[in-house]
Formats: sequence, C-alpha cells, structure tokens
Amino acid sequence: MFELDHDLAQDIVDRAMAILPYNVNVMDSQGLILGSGEPERINTRHEGAQLVLANGRVVEIDAQTAVHLKGVQPGINLPLLLDQRLIGVLGITGEPEQLRTYAELVRMTAEMLVGQRNQQAEQQWRRQRCDDLLALLLSEAGDSPRLIDEAQQLGLKPQLTRVPYLFELGLEHGPGQTVEALSAWLMSRYPDSWCVSSAKSSLLWCRPASQHVEHDRLLEKLDGLGWKILRIAVGGQADGLAGLRRCYRRVGDLLAYGREVLPHSRLLTLSRYRLPVMLWRHRNDDALDELLKPLRKVIAKDGNGQLLATLRSWCEHDGQSQACADALGIHRNSLRYRMERIAELSGVDPLRLDGMLALYLGVQLLPQTDPG
Repeated sequence: MFELDHDLAQDIVDRAMAILPYNVNVMDSQGLILGSGEPERINTRHEGAQLVLANGRVVEIDAQTAVHLKGVQPGINLPLLLDQRLIGVLGITGEPEQLRTYAELVRMTAEMLVGQRNQQAEQQWRRQRCDDLLALLLSEAGDSPRLIDEAQQLGLKPQLTRVPYLFELGLEHGPGQTVEALSAWLMSRYPDSWCVSSAKSSLLWCRPASQHVEHDRLLEKLDGLGWKILRIAVGGQADGLAGLRRCYRRVGDLLAYGREVLPHSRLLTLSRYRLPVMLWRHRNDDALDELLKPLRKVIAKDGNGQLLATLRSWCEHDGQSQACADALGIHRNSLRYRMERIAELSGVDPLRLDGMLALYLGVQLLPQTDPG
C-alpha cells in the first residue's frame, strides 16, 4: 500500500513554494509533518492535519483558532487522496480567505505528483516481481501451478515456445550500457521477451520463437550502440518451461565452451556446436582423453601448426576438398598430401567417417590460440 515519504513530501513542498508566497506543509496519514518550508517543523505533529484526517474534509484555521491548537498556524489544510483513499494532508500557511482561490489547484498538483510516484512504484514492483518470477520459473520448481498462474496474470506468457540467448558483456562499459539497459532495449524491440540477469556481465534473453532474428545483424547493431558484447550463445527452440530450462543449461555450457575453446568467436550457436559442447561437460573424463589421443599425436609433430590449421579448415568445410583448399590458398594436391600426413601421424583416416569424427571432436575441444 502506497504511503507518503519524506522525499515525495518535500518535493511537493518545493514545487508549490516555487510559485506561492506562503509556507507549505505536507503531513502523512498520522498527521506527522514530512515536508515543510520550515525545516524545524519536520517530524512534528500537526493538530490541524489530524482534524482533516478525522473528518475527511478541508479544515480552515484562522488566527484565533490556531492559538488553541498545538503546532498549528493559520491556514488551509486539505486532504490528499490517492484512488479515493486518504493518505495525507496538504497545509498552506496564511489567512484562509487569501488562500481559497488557489488551494484546490495546489492540491490537484500534489495529488498528480502522488499518482505519478505511485505509478512508478507499482511499475518498479511489477518489474522486480517479474524478475523474481522468471528466476523461479527457470529453476527446478518452475512447474508449480501457482507460479505459472501468476506468470499468466502478469502477462509473461509462459506457454510460448522460446529461444534462449546468453549474453556475456565486458565488465567495463560506458554510461547507459549496463545489463539492465540491454534488457530494456531487447524487450522494447522484441515483445513478450524474457530477460533475466544473474550477474553484472551476464544476461539471459528468451525471445518468442515466432520472432525472426538475424544474429549477425543483432550483434552488429549492439556494437553500434556501444555495448561491449564479448560473446553471445544462442540455443534452439524450447517447448515448455522444462524444455527452456534444459536449453538454458545448454547455452550456459555453450558460453563456457566458447570462452575456453573459441575465445575469438563472439557468436556461438548450439546447432553448430551441440556435440562438442556435450563432450565439453566431460572434458576431464578418461574416456574423452582417449578420444583426443589421435589429434595430440598430430600436434606433437606439427611444429608450425600447418597440419592443425589444415584440419580445422577441413572440418569447417565438411571435408569438401576444393572448398578447403581454396580457404587455405593451396592446391588440392597439397591438401591431399597434408591429409595423408595427418592420417599417418594420428593413426586414423580423416577420409573415413569414424576417423573424421575423432579428429573433428578433437579439433572442437582444443582451445584456439589465434584468431584464425
């Protein structure tokens, strides 16, 4: 329930006294002066305000009456209402006959300020509740009917199919380029989006799958607006909250994988790296170490990194010889020689599916040390 506070009360006083040649007081629902042009009166009781609160009407106090009341000077005291609820009193010091003509205008202005502040407080509460609710929906307890019902009431549309994105931002950013600002920007351009931030440098964005997004253009746009996006991990379509939670975990793994293995790649999609990301979770297992042995044999004899670069290009071009050779700027015969050398050193044939898969996974799990 909204209540007047010192800051709002003093704001009303300052605005009113900027145009009035009289002192103004604002009292709360208990008759305590919260704001005044006479600072020494703040936090004292105002008996005139208590009369207004008791009767719910305007109380005029002349000089003769003021003598018999504690903490009161001549003036007009008017009830302040919010949605027909009495929340405080506005007092203007002076002779009542001189104040009547504009006292109502001052009250209208004060009630408008109160209404605006109340609306801001409600919006802030709603944003905070939505943030808290989204965090709960993405937790293991997120299938609670009560939570889902509240999400529906708040307009969060939990039934929509969504695509999760995980943004990692630089710790240093310019003014207005915070995670909160990025969240507001995304939600303003993609209706029905969800944004959840668990850290100053991380933002989860879940957009409705029905909305098309060109990832390269989005990253370019954010760069142009000044956000320092280190990398974006993009998941797949997730049906239902359970699916979204699973996909959220996957994009978290994808972001960690990209940070360690592909530090120069700023755009990571789960559709491209699903298999290596799945294996990345088990990178310390002995079985995975066995899988990487063929590639390590190649690296041990690859002093200038030529064979590893060739193998990376081979995997990136899906084993298509001409495309791979063109990308490397070499003749197909030179490529064939290198692939034969890779087969000789690794003990597996990259032209066979099982051999290519073993080397592909090794390449995908090996951290890149250069932009190429």
